[in-house]
Amino acid sequence: MRVSAVLMRGGTSKCWVFDTRDLDAVGGDRDRLLLRLYGSPDPRQVDGVGGATSTTSKAVLLAPSATPDADVDYTFAQVGIAEERVDWSNNCGNCSAVVGLYALQQGWVRPAGETTRVVVRNTNTGKTILQDVPTPGGAPTNEGDLVIEGVPFPSPGVDLGFTRPAGAVTGALLPTGRPLDRLDTSEGQVRASLVDAANPTALLWGPDLGLAGDETPAQVDGDPRLLEVLGEARAHASVLMGIAPSAADADRVSRAIPKLAWTAPSAAGDQGIQGRMLSMGRTHPALAVTVSVAFAAASVTGGTVVPSPADGGPLRIATPSGTVTVRAELDHAGGLETAYVTRNARRLATAELELPGAGPRLCSPRAHSAPR
Repeated sequence: MRVSAVLMRGGTSKCWVFDTRDLDAVGGDRDRLLLRLYGSPDPRQVDGVGGATSTTSKAVLLAPSATPDADVDYTFAQVGIAEERVDWSNNCGNCSAVVGLYALQQGWVRPAGETTRVVVRNTNTGKTILQDVPTPGGAPTNEGDLVIEGVPFPSPGVDLGFTRPAGAVTGALLPTGRPLDRLDTSEGQVRASLVDAANPTALLWGPDLGLAGDETPAQVDGDPRLLEVLGEARAHASVLMGIAPSAADADRVSRAIPKLAWTAPSAAGDQGIQGRMLSMGRTHPALAVTVSVAFAAASVTGGTVVPSPADGGPLRIATPSGTVTVRAELDHAGGLETAYVTRNARRLATAELELPGAGPRLCSPRAHSAPR
């Protein structure tokens, strides 16, 4: 059996993009299907199309929207690598960047001038993402000149506006009702702001754990004790945010949320900050877009670990791959209206994926299924 798919890069992530209707035509358990296509469970994903890292083992399911106020319905899946699990609990901001470009290239959305706005409904969170995609000469393209940090080549730039992103999963921007909490670890407490904007995220004050925010992924991933402590902080945050019933259940409920990041003052002494994060238990090579949105939201919320830019302008976050710039706009009541970040995206390949028949290496049906 074959399944049509398109390999795309969005920001610093790669994902296979599927027409949801094609997967529905295959039928069966959707988790089981994706795991076999990606070659999981296997840390190499050698017998599948997964990239064997958290940033390259992602799936995007798209279809023309079933609602009149959106163009595209978008569902994101984080496909497990060494574990038989597909996580549907959150969105990926980097993979979000491919949606509008794909929809235009597929002819689902008609170009409108030099830039076309595509309205995307993310089914994982129920939130809307506005995407301004270049359509030079009124036509879809796969060529562009925008270079972003962490990606060596230029491609079409996509402006992402996450509208009213607060409470994407928990229902509140500050799930605990406080801008600052203290998380328990075996190394003592660490101050943190627990923010739910685009995705639930625990933003730690790094200096409380001896972290300057300029750590390299190799330094963090090579320190099992540090990873253990950061995992303890994430588990406590999961409980406080109402995601897991206990710290012991945090990984069982979801390894994807809450996201965990830490920050510290900029090493350059400017108005920016340092930002690092974990993704599925390992250091992210850059900074997830949804975590960037959480940083932006925290920067316009008083009393958090993220300072507001002195000039009221965008927030500059130094990451392992360079600087990310984000900004947030408030509504008339002072609530978070929209958070903006710019990514680029490109179609890499169009393929027919071979799906083997049922066998002993296929996992059993999942206890939870994909959003429909």
